[in-house]
Amino acid sequence: MDDSVPIMLIATPDPASRRILEDELRRRYGADYEVVACAGHAHGRAVLEGLRHWNRQVALILGCYGPADRGGLDFLRRAYGFHPAAKRGVVVTWGDFESAPTVFQAIAQGYAELLIIRPERPRDEEFHGAITDALDDWHLAQGVGFEAVRLIGQVGDERTHVLRDSLSRNHIPVGFHPVGSETAQRTLENLGLRDPVLPVMVLQFTAAPIVLENPSDLEIAEAFGVTRPPPADKIFDVVVVGAGPSGLATAVYASSEGLSTMVVEGEAVGGQAGTSSLIRNYPGFSRGVSGAHLAFRSFHQAWTLGTDFLFLRKVEKLSVDGALYRVSISDGTVVRCRTVVVATGVDYRRLGIPQLENLVGRGVFYGATVSEAPSMTGKHVCVVGGGNSAGQAVLHLAKYAKKVTLLVRGPTLSASMSEYLISQLEATRNVAIRYGTSIVGARDQDGFLASLKVAATGAGGATSTEETEAAGLFVLIGSMPRTSWLPDTVERDQAGFLRTGTSLDNSKAGATTPDRQPLALETSMPGVFAIGDVRAGSIKRVATAVGDGATVVSMLHAYLAGHPLPAPPAAPSVAAAPEEHSGDVRYN
Repeated sequence: MDDSVPIMLIATPDPASRRILEDELRRRYGADYEVVACAGHAHGRAVLEGLRHWNRQVALILGCYGPADRGGLDFLRRAYGFHPAAKRGVVVTWGDFESAPTVFQAIAQGYAELLIIRPERPRDEEFHGAITDALDDWHLAQGVGFEAVRLIGQVGDERTHVLRDSLSRNHIPVGFHPVGSETAQRTLENLGLRDPVLPVMVLQFTAAPIVLENPSDLEIAEAFGVTRPPPADKIFDVVVVGAGPSGLATAVYASSEGLSTMVVEGEAVGGQAGTSSLIRNYPGFSRGVSGAHLAFRSFHQAWTLGTDFLFLRKVEKLSVDGALYRVSISDGTVVRCRTVVVATGVDYRRLGIPQLENLVGRGVFYGATVSEAPSMTGKHVCVVGGGNSAGQAVLHLAKYAKKVTLLVRGPTLSASMSEYLISQLEATRNVAIRYGTSIVGARDQDGFLASLKVAATGAGGATSTEETEAAGLFVLIGSMPRTSWLPDTVERDQAGFLRTGTSLDNSKAGATTPDRQPLALETSMPGVFAIGDVRAGSIKRVATAVGDGATVVSMLHAYLAGHPLPAPPAAPSVAAAPEEHSGDVRYN
């Protein structure tokens, strides 16, 4: 068997389950994966240790739990230490409901990532759906497979890092090759590029590969050709600014209900949620779903329903044009529309420490855990933050890094992070949580992050500073709303989030229209709505953002019904004079 072929491993002393699982996996996946079946847990651990020694990739590890195998959960817990990046699934038999509480608790503590029901018939597609979802997530995290785009650049270059992260979040298969590597040199030679301006992007899916040297976002968007500016005379019912969960939900519902819809996104679909490696608390996904997959599915759904998209372009200004709005785009396009939905979300707050800002892309990252996690293999990594995004980042990084330390400013996580994430963090052996800490400095080595200076508040309020080894720092703290492009007349709270509905200060001039109160998600600018994280008082959860997106569409209908487009001017009469026709007089 080719050593590059990933492994799918089963370990259980239950002969019936072992036979069924081995037969199903070999029959369906045997051409692309090496299926290894072990007759016991000790045998399974020995094989996993050997595979690690031989540097073999393990994509999936399956253990069982039930009357015939009570050691499967402990096997999966220990398997994490051998191959942290592998997906781990616990297989149960249908009807063994007594085992459910133990299995659910083990999954909550991170022993396994997914629950799989053993197939009881040939071609059990529910079983295979769980397997293929797990394999899809594993491949996405590994960054292996088809290269639609080949990216060549310097390791640690900030622009190269941004492009890698943006392409990955937009679900575009990208292969990164450091300049000087064999593949990079061969590619540049074949393209006739002797001294290119880095980074170089090669679009390999086009008939003749398109080559871009240090491209701007607009150049990339035009080269892909997926989305183009609309005709100048088109008037949209709604323009949605931002393609995070709330904006995509708005697009799905608005387009499905017949509203002409355009979405403008400056970075990547999914927003901050798109950077999450695994969202476990989104309704309908019992096995969890990666933020990138959830975002891509929502985007594809809206696209097929007729939504127009403009990617890698930012909205720079919103202005009034009679009964319409003018949305000015960074590429010079002006889109006219009847309503606007602001779904721009938030940016992670910068730490503001000059030493760290100089190392962005070279060990310091704001978000970007999915795309950068493999580069942290075997290293010490720190994550700053106390919310769900930080918790998900820690768990994902822990699959690659030797040790991950979560630095939390406050005394607890319970007020800002879901309990299931806290339980998994506490149960993961190579994760440490430090409370009452803040970063005050950093040290680099050869231009890359080497360590952090961390201030800790101890008993009695005493503060001490120590140096902590860190090859990577991922910052996921605070939130800065993206609202600078909106007119100053749009009311905000003290932190810059947009006020809507009853939270508006109606005493301010122009805060409402004279004839009505603002709708629940409407801002102080009539016909402009705010949803998701950018809205003051919003709950920072994916499900509530999607709920905002669905809810706002009913308000769009209400607003549009009360504000019809003015009738176009009547065409001038052409009956000014009779036409002469051989004996007939006819009037137009």
